[in-house]
Amino acid sequence: MKKQLKLNTVLLVLLASGSLSAAELQPRGYTIPTIDLSAQKHRQIIVDREKGQYLGHPTTVLLEDGKTMLIVYPKGHGKGGIVYKRSADGGKTWSKRLPTPASWATSREVPTLHRVVDAKGTKRLIMWSGLYPARLAVSENDGAKWSELKSSGDWGGIVVMGCLEELKTGKGHYMAMFHDDGRFFAKGGKRGKPAVFNLYKTFSKDGGLTWSQPESILARSDVHLCEPGIIRSPDGKQLCVLLRENSRRKNSFVIFSNDEGKTWTKPRELPAALTGDRHTAKYTADGRLFISFRDTTHDTPTKGDWVAWVGTYDDIVKGREGQYRVRLMDNKNRWDCAYPPVEILPDDTIVTTTYGHWTKGESPYIVSVRLKLSELDAMAKEGEVLK
Repeated sequence: MKKQLKLNTVLLVLLASGSLSAAELQPRGYTIPTIDLSAQKHRQIIVDREKGQYLGHPTTVLLEDGKTMLIVYPKGHGKGGIVYKRSADGGKTWSKRLPTPASWATSREVPTLHRVVDAKGTKRLIMWSGLYPARLAVSENDGAKWSELKSSGDWGGIVVMGCLEELKTGKGHYMAMFHDDGRFFAKGGKRGKPAVFNLYKTFSKDGGLTWSQPESILARSDVHLCEPGIIRSPDGKQLCVLLRENSRRKNSFVIFSNDEGKTWTKPRELPAALTGDRHTAKYTADGRLFISFRDTTHDTPTKGDWVAWVGTYDDIVKGREGQYRVRLMDNKNRWDCAYPPVEILPDDTIVTTTYGHWTKGESPYIVSVRLKLSELDAMAKEGEVLK
C-alpha cells in the first residue's frame, strides 16, 4: 500500500511538471482494499461439476419472477456442446442437465444468453454461439423449448455477443457488441501481423430475431481491446463499455456513447482497480455497481483470480479507483477462469456465477457465489481485507 501511494505521488508530480501526460498516468496497481471471500464456503454453490470434463464460460439470465434463473455453458474451453440448466429458487439449487436441440452440440464458441422483448411485448430468450458464422437460437416460452442454432448472417466473431443493451431508439430495439481479430469475421479470415482487434456493434429492431451487418467501432493493434461489457448510466443518458486489453501492455479501457451507440468516445485507459477480462456489471438497490471479472491487473495479490469491483458509475466516469475490490474465489490456475454473469435478486442478493480451476489438479467447474454489499461494507469497516 505504501509503495503504491509513493508511486501515485511521483506520477502526480510528473503530471504537474508536464513530464507526463494524463494518458500515461494510470498506475499498474491500486490502493483500494480487497475483501477476500474465497474461504467462505457457505457462499459457494456448485452449479455443475464432472470429473475429467472441462466445464467453462457460463452465462445466466434471471427471469421477471425474480426466482427463475437459466444458465448455459460449454463442455470445453469455449468450444464444446452447450449444457443447459434451470434454477427455480434464485440459484440456490439447480436442475439436472436439460435436453437441448441437436445443433447445440456443435457449438464452437462461448454461448451467451440474453432476455429481449419486441415492440408487441413478446418476451423471448436468445442464445448466441460465435466464430464464423455467428449462430442464434431462440425461445419464446422462457426456455421451455428452444430452436436450433441458425446463422444470423455472413459474419462471425469472438464471444458473440458478450453484451447486449436495450436502446431508447424504439421498442424492441437492441444493440449487441463483440470483437474479432481477423480470423472469424468473414469466411477464411486470418489474423494479421501485427494483429488488429476490431470492436463491433450490431443492431436489432425486431426484439432480437434479426441483426444488422456489424459495424466496426474501433480497430487497434497497439492495444488489443476486446470482450466488451456494457453499462447504462443511472440517468439512462449514457452508455459505457469496459474493455479487456488482451496484449497486456496497458490496463483495461473504457469508451462512452451519448447517442445510443451511434458514436463513441476515444478509448481511455482505466485505473488498475478495474483491470481484468470479461467485465459484467449490475446495479444494486443503493445505486452502486458490482462488476465481476477475471483479475489481470499488472500489480495485484489476486492475479488470475475471480474478483469483483464495487464503486459508482461516477467513479468510472471520473477515473477514480472505486470503493473496494473483492476476491470471490481463488483460481488454482495462472489465468483460466471467470466469464462471470451477475444477477441481482429482489432482496438485493448478488448471485454471480462462473467457471474456474477451483480444486487443484482437477478440471474447471461451475460455481455461484452469493453475497450482499451490506455484508462486504461491514467487513471493510472491520478491516477484514487482504494486507
